[in-house]
Amino acid sequence: MGIVYKSTNSIMRGALGIFSKWHFEGKENVPMTGAVIVVANHPSNLDPPLLGAGFPRKLNFLAKSDLFKNIIFSSFMKAYGAIPVSFDSRDVRAVIWALQMLKNDGAIVVFPEGQRSPANGMTRGVHGAALLAMKSGAPILPVGMIGTEKVGPVWQVAVPRGNFNVKIGKLFSVPRVTGRLETEQLEEVTNTIMEHIAELLPESYKGVYSSNT
Repeated sequence: MGIVYKSTNSIMRGALGIFSKWHFEGKENVPMTGAVIVVANHPSNLDPPLLGAGFPRKLNFLAKSDLFKNIIFSSFMKAYGAIPVSFDSRDVRAVIWALQMLKNDGAIVVFPEGQRSPANGMTRGVHGAALLAMKSGAPILPVGMIGTEKVGPVWQVAVPRGNFNVKIGKLFSVPRVTGRLETEQLEEVTNTIMEHIAELLPESYKGVYSSNT
């Protein structure tokens, strides 16, 4: 692990210990070696550093490209282990990076909604996580983020007040595809991924994946 990743997570753990109550469930489900795609809902800016602070192995993040506009913050993000990705189209460079990370037995984090969840819960997933899973054959680890929506602007991440619960589900896999991926295949696997995440969340967080919709 790099010094930026380790020191940032150490500071985050300290801030969480002072200002909040936080808990990780299901750490025993995390494979400590080998490639894995971590997928989670995304209620808040706190989600990536909270995952990094409590996850039992090194994580790498696919992050929204807008976060990299400031050169100083961009340098920090890259040192932490994040790469910018455009979620409105297939970002070939980011896909190549992620597939290489998985080939090297890395763990990458994808927020399949492509944006932070609104107040009424999860939105439809985009196809990035499904594409990576089907092309790499890497297993998928679903995670539910609960309570982080109470943390608003980025500056509040440094003072994370609230009760936060991270629920780590069971690994699952989808069929590997070596040829061309059809939209229907990507949509089906995306729905499967989102449903696994939704199973870890209270009904009020599920949004379009609620059993009541």
